[in-house]
Amino acid sequence: MRLERCTIRGRLALFTGVVVGLLCIVFSTVLLFTINRTATDNLTKEVTAVGELTAYYVDRGKLVDPLPPIPQNLIRPVQVVDPQGRVVAATRDLQNQPAMAHFTPKSPHRVASAVVCHSVFTSGRCHIVVAQQVFHNGDWTIYSAAPTLPFAVYPGVMTLLIAGTVIFTVAVAYGARHTVTHSLKPVDAIRAQLDHIQSTDLGRRVPVPMAKDEIYRLARSVNQTLDRLEDMLEQQRRFCSDASHELRSPITAIRVQMEYALLAPQDVDPTDLCNAVLPSVERLQSIASDLLTLTRLDAGVPYERRLVDLAELVATELNGHRMSREIVQHLATGVTVSGDRTRLGQLVSNLVQNAQRHASSTITITVRHADDDPRFPEKAAELEVLDDGAGVAADQRETVFQRFTRLDTARSRDAGGVGLGLPIARQIAESHGGTLTIHESAQGARFVVRLPLSP
Repeated sequence: MRLERCTIRGRLALFTGVVVGLLCIVFSTVLLFTINRTATDNLTKEVTAVGELTAYYVDRGKLVDPLPPIPQNLIRPVQVVDPQGRVVAATRDLQNQPAMAHFTPKSPHRVASAVVCHSVFTSGRCHIVVAQQVFHNGDWTIYSAAPTLPFAVYPGVMTLLIAGTVIFTVAVAYGARHTVTHSLKPVDAIRAQLDHIQSTDLGRRVPVPMAKDEIYRLARSVNQTLDRLEDMLEQQRRFCSDASHELRSPITAIRVQMEYALLAPQDVDPTDLCNAVLPSVERLQSIASDLLTLTRLDAGVPYERRLVDLAELVATELNGHRMSREIVQHLATGVTVSGDRTRLGQLVSNLVQNAQRHASSTITITVRHADDDPRFPEKAAELEVLDDGAGVAADQRETVFQRFTRLDTARSRDAGGVGLGLPIARQIAESHGGTLTIHESAQGARFVVRLPLSP
């Protein structure tokens, strides 16, 4: 047996049924109360009419005991009390009984009514008692009464309301469940399709319903998420493939050197072997360091923010590198940003190393203020690294920021780069709230870093 209460359709049907049932109960209660109130008002008027008929006889001095005949449809308990408070006349059912009530109308009113219980009536029920005053040689009081009505004046109406409440509640609950079931069919189809989508088969997409409702937007969002997931998975596969390729080259070189040394140890000088193996080890160390940096950046490892002067940072990094190209510096003072000095230094170092690999003869480095970027509410700090090399084609300016991506010219002029420097530099810039992009230039590649300026 399925637990319908655990499903959306079951919960919604239950909630709808409960709400509709409560509304029907409230409506039935109000209706019965209104009917009871109307019937009570009519009964009170009828009792008042009986008293008025008796008052007519008292006013003309034609009082007899028992009281004179009353029309069959108006027979009610009636008593006549004289000015001294004695019951001088009554209907046959109240002969020799004390007064049924002791209240009198308040001036200027001549009629008053009240509900009286535990009086002279033999039924034990409460009665509606109407008191009317008549002046005939003093104030006489005529009391007329009738039993109060039960809450359900008409039992048939109450039965009809109960049956209608049950039928209407069940019908609405069933209709709600049927409607929700029909509406959720596309969701079931989406779920079934997602169950069949595996990590090796991300090309499938969930069905999109024709009606442009919430489920339509859900299916669109799911398909867009699957698109991004497929792109990320493809990027991850490409990343693993490229990383394996990059690691294979130095490992193979080290293996060849070591196997040669083992095959002919007498012909191998340890110093020459170390000198031959050391570049491959350094390349492995560089790749491992870059991968570790990317992992930390992807994980969002927090860093300590300090004020960093960009001009001073660039000068320090340039002094720490052996430059093979002419360096032209335009470093404005007072350009200060907030961030991690080590990471920002790595950003500058990666850009300088990239420019050095591709420049023909000259690298121009500029640090200045930039106030024309709408992405930064205040002024931004700008670092520009420009080389005079072949440059980057417009359709490849985003490609170079993908991991392990090297353009053909870079591969042919390989100087140790593995395609991680620029992705690391961009991620460092973005982690500091900035950007790294390639701009147009007359010659070469122009890399521009913009970071939020600190006061």
